[in-house]
Amino acid sequence: MKKDIVVEIDDHSGFCFGVVNAIKKAEEELEKGNELYCLGDIVHNSHEVERLGRKGLSSIEHSDFKLMHKTRVMLRAHGEPPETYRWAKENQIEIIDATCPVVLQLQRKIKRVYDTRETNDIQIVIYGKIGHAEVNGLVGQTNGEAIVIESVDDLVKVDLTKGIRLFAQTTKSIDGLLKVVAEIEKTISPDASFQYFDTICRQVSNRVPNIRKFAARHDVILFVSGKKSSNGKVLYNECLKFNPNSYLIEGSEEVLLDWISGFDSIGICGATSTPKWLMEEVQQKVKELIE
Repeated sequence: MKKDIVVEIDDHSGFCFGVVNAIKKAEEELEKGNELYCLGDIVHNSHEVERLGRKGLSSIEHSDFKLMHKTRVMLRAHGEPPETYRWAKENQIEIIDATCPVVLQLQRKIKRVYDTRETNDIQIVIYGKIGHAEVNGLVGQTNGEAIVIESVDDLVKVDLTKGIRLFAQTTKSIDGLLKVVAEIEKTISPDASFQYFDTICRQVSNRVPNIRKFAARHDVILFVSGKKSSNGKVLYNECLKFNPNSYLIEGSEEVLLDWISGFDSIGICGATSTPKWLMEEVQQKVKELIE
């Protein structure tokens, strides 16, 4: 490899605290040698799921979970609705709870606001991705009554003549939340009360300005992420804005020589669900191709 070619991994990329905690718990439980299932993929990265699968962690769906009895099931960082815990108790399933502390705090806050509403006319609104595991867990705190909106356009689902309590999925963008807040403040009835809670995880949101700088600093960006990762899509699009030579890949096998040849500076970064070892594999592949 030419000495003047830089192949750098972004120090700020890789697992967030919640994912690190979940994987650590999984590995500790697997070392005990007992059967262990995870409700959904432990992280939105197929390579990491396969690595833990080789150690004995099996991913299951909610339909599988409801048929199980007297076994051990891990709950991933995204969190689960109260129904999951009730079902586990009824069927003597031991729960290994790896819910991210930030998500857990948000669940409790939504439940507290829901339970202490002064009137049933108060609507709980969640700015998040419809169907996302974290969002399903949040909606569960309200007995399924919360209204989920993905953008300002979805505010048609909300009654603007009634009170609103707005929360945000922890991995959503701050800019997006503020747009929703501004639109509600502009259109809600003057007689209705409105309160919003900034529940976005700063460890995740702060990656946006960091990744913008990183993308702008290099000739080519290889963004490593699982296709299911919402956070990955957001961060990859930020890379594209600041560096049109950005490529989304799941692993080293997807790297093409045409992408990197003729350039002096190649940056490798990823989502909060991307393991460091996978970015290191991509770095090694790039060096081999250049040589």
